[in-house]
Amino acid sequence: METNEFKIGAKVEHPQFGQGIITNVTLTTYTVFFINKGDKDIAVSFQGLKLISPSNVSGEGSSGPPSGISLQDLEKVFTNVLRRYADFPELVELGDKWKKGSMILKPGDPNLKPKEIPVESFFHKIVLLRDRLRVLEQRINANDVLTDEEKVNLQQYITRCYGSLTTFNVFFKHKQQYFVGEKGQSE
Repeated sequence: METNEFKIGAKVEHPQFGQGIITNVTLTTYTVFFINKGDKDIAVSFQGLKLISPSNVSGEGSSGPPSGISLQDLEKVFTNVLRRYADFPELVELGDKWKKGSMILKPGDPNLKPKEIPVESFFHKIVLLRDRLRVLEQRINANDVLTDEEKVNLQQYITRCYGSLTTFNVFFKHKQQYFVGEKGQSE
């Protein structure tokens, strides 16, 4: 297949990463966004990339006229929509320095034994808690019985919960996956 079919917006399949969308094209690489792997640069010469459907996006990197929205903004919108409404679990990575680490909970009473917990297990619980808060948010937003005022009040309460969890941001590998409370939303 001719490489000119591999344009921004084309849907492709990679043997290791699965299906993705081309978000940038250079002379030597395609940047492809994969829902569970994020952006990956794939060499133009790589033979394993298969075209699933051609691009229908106009703008830079395509043959049509430029559009009014940047591809980066469009990618953020699609990523947020997919994460919010398609049941894709988000891949959340533990920071490298914490891998194979442990937490020791030492009681104030010297007669009691300390408890050692693998950081990976603790981090997994934090991620599960965040996922459940997100599901709760979705259910609140989709609820037909609650008034808009009640939804806003519940959303603010959830935002404060996120704020209470910001201490655990130290465990996350990627800053965009941090917990953000009220102060962080206004910045």
